[in-house]
Amino acid sequence: MPAKNSIKIYREDSIYHIYNRGVEKRKIFLDEQDYKVFLTCLKQYLSNPESEPKRQTLQGETLQYHRSKNFFEEIELLSFCLMPNHIHLLIKQKNKDSIKKFTQSLFTRYSIYFNRKYKRSGPLFQGVYKATNVINKDYLLDITRYIHKNPLKYTKNLIESYSSYATYLGLNNTVVAPK
Repeated sequence: MPAKNSIKIYREDSIYHIYNRGVEKRKIFLDEQDYKVFLTCLKQYLSNPESEPKRQTLQGETLQYHRSKNFFEEIELLSFCLMPNHIHLLIKQKNKDSIKKFTQSLFTRYSIYFNRKYKRSGPLFQGVYKATNVINKDYLLDITRYIHKNPLKYTKNLIESYSSYATYLGLNNTVVAPK
């Protein structure tokens, strides 16, 4: 029997809660640079490609911008939260295959970075990511609240967490502000 939310049927113009965790529940972010690299990848994939530099160096790691792997026109990031051992993304997709391509590219790119940095091999994430279709306004509000409050388990200050909470409050623009 497949795991809950592992079989995905995607619809156009729909919102999905995407989540995944480290293999064996291990940490997937070991230091601040790891969080920043993941956020940089998100920003490169979701920002207007005309406004992004071709390369970016982050604490000695050069991240190549991939024009063919940009999802600016296909994916809108509504909220997110990066925890030491797992990730939550709330995404609206325009085309039915956008999330599949986006998550495969994002998680693979981050896994390659992580494995190179820590001289390890093998999967970083525990199986295929999970996806839940957000089908109504009440669930949208609940899941957004859940994603933003998730860091309270590790920190008392949500604004300093690696989440979109501060962006919602208008205090920064860490990744891509909701359109």
